[in-house]
Amino acid sequence: MTISVIIPVYNYDRYLGEAIESVLNQTYRHLEVIIVDDGSTDRSGEVAQSFAGRGVQYCRQVNAGIGPARNTGVELAQGDYVAFLDADDRWPVEKLERQLRAFESDPALEMVFGQALQLHNGPEWEAGVRNNNYSVAGMVPGMIAGTMLIKRAAFDRVGKFQGGLKVGEFIDWYARAVELKIRSLILPDLFLWRRIHDSNQGVRERQSVTDYARVLKAALDRKRGHGYTD
Repeated sequence: MTISVIIPVYNYDRYLGEAIESVLNQTYRHLEVIIVDDGSTDRSGEVAQSFAGRGVQYCRQVNAGIGPARNTGVELAQGDYVAFLDADDRWPVEKLERQLRAFESDPALEMVFGQALQLHNGPEWEAGVRNNNYSVAGMVPGMIAGTMLIKRAAFDRVGKFQGGLKVGEFIDWYARAVELKIRSLILPDLFLWRRIHDSNQGVRERQSVTDYARVLKAALDRKRGHGYTD
């Protein structure tokens, strides 16, 4: 089984190498790694292409946002499973292997999540990523893109991430997955170190918080359209 790992990047050259290394260091080795450069103006492209000798694919597109960048990666992906990692975050080395064990234990599963640990960039980050204690206090349930592993067929049933959203694109996608009753599991394992810093997507796009309202309205409209009552 091959896992396609998609890393969208926009002006994160200072973090991207660490994110890529955390994928290449996974204990599960049957991977394809796809970097989608969403029109970066820094050295992100150079960083990504420096890993070409290690089998990392690089694709550049005109800036369109994180949702369309992930969609581009999925279009290029050839794997049986799909996973996403933001360019400023990092995975523990056994993340994918542990998730595949869950799929093996229950073949009816379609997507598996875990826990995320949010750490401020700097000393807290450096200390946190050296901590291999998977019961670390402060973890948050990870119904977020960076902790998910999903069967490609299940992703295709849900469809692409919505374009035009600066924030909330995964909330919108996950809501559609729930509506389709995609069978999921949330494991207690730490699957993502999430870096908090001044240029996080949510911080950069504060002016786009109305996108969350758009996501909620779209979900309510779908619910009404299908006659849901619960």
